[in-house]
Amino acid sequence: MTGPVRIAAVAAHFGRDLDFDLRRIATLVDHARQSGAALLVLPDAALGGYLADLRHPDPDALPPALEPGCPELKTIQALAAEMTVCVGYCEADGARRYNAAVCVTGDGVLGHHRKVHQPPGERAAYDAGASFAAFDTPVGRLGMLIDYDKTFPESARSLAVDGAEIIACLSAWPTSITNRAPRMAQDRQSRLFDLYDQARAAENQVVLASANQTGAMGGMRFLGQAKVVGPGGEILARTWSKAGLAVAEVDVAREVANARRVLHHLGERKPAAYREA
Repeated sequence: MTGPVRIAAVAAHFGRDLDFDLRRIATLVDHARQSGAALLVLPDAALGGYLADLRHPDPDALPPALEPGCPELKTIQALAAEMTVCVGYCEADGARRYNAAVCVTGDGVLGHHRKVHQPPGERAAYDAGASFAAFDTPVGRLGMLIDYDKTFPESARSLAVDGAEIIACLSAWPTSITNRAPRMAQDRQSRLFDLYDQARAAENQVVLASANQTGAMGGMRFLGQAKVVGPGGEILARTWSKAGLAVAEVDVAREVANARRVLHHLGERKPAAYREA
C-alpha cells in the first residue's frame, strides 16, 4: 500500500464468554473504523480469553478451542469488511490446541500464526507452532507474533527477512507472576513489554503494532500498554495501562525506507558470523 495508513492497536479485556467477546470486538472494529483505521490489531486470546493460571493451568478451565473455519472467525471476517484485522484465539487441530492468530478481511483469511515460544506453564495447555512467515495484506506485507515470541529477536527478524514492513504483536501479557510490583507502572514486566516492542521495531526498522489484554483473569493481571511503534523505535501512539485504541497514521513504506536509507540493518547483517545454536 502506498501513502499513509492508520493503524490501531487494542488494549481490552476478553474472557471465556464468546458472545461477549464478539460484541466487544464489534464495538472495537466500529471505533477503529470511525477513527479511519485500515489495520486493527486485537490482543492474543480475544476469542475465549487466556489462561487463568500460567504456572499450573487447570485442564478443565482452558480457553475454548475453535476450528479455523468456525462461525466466530467468520463473524470477525464479516465485521472486518474492508479493514485488515488480526485476532488471537485458541485453535483446535484434532486433539491438539494452539495459541494462534489469524489476519482477515471481509474476503477471508490472509495469514495465520501459531505461537512458537512458550513459557513453561503454557506447555501444559498448548502445543507449539514451528515457524514464522510474512504475508501480503491491503495495508502492506505483514507478520504476526504472539506474546512470548517477541522476547526472542529471531522471531521478528525472521518476519522482517521475509519482507514484513509491519509486525503485529498480539499479547495477553501479565504483570510479574513471581514479584508483582505495588503499581503496574513499576512492574518488571511493564518495562520489558515496552522494551521488547521498541527494540523489535528499531532493530528491524519496521512498524510494530502491539495489542494486549487488560483486566484480570484468575491470578493473572494484564498490562494493557497497546501501542504503535515507528521503525526508529519511537512510540507513535499508546494506551498506557488503560483499555482503548492506540491509533497512529504512518506512511509505512516511506518511513521504513527513510529508516534504512543510511543504516540498513537487514542488508548489513553477517549471517556467516552468527552461531545458529
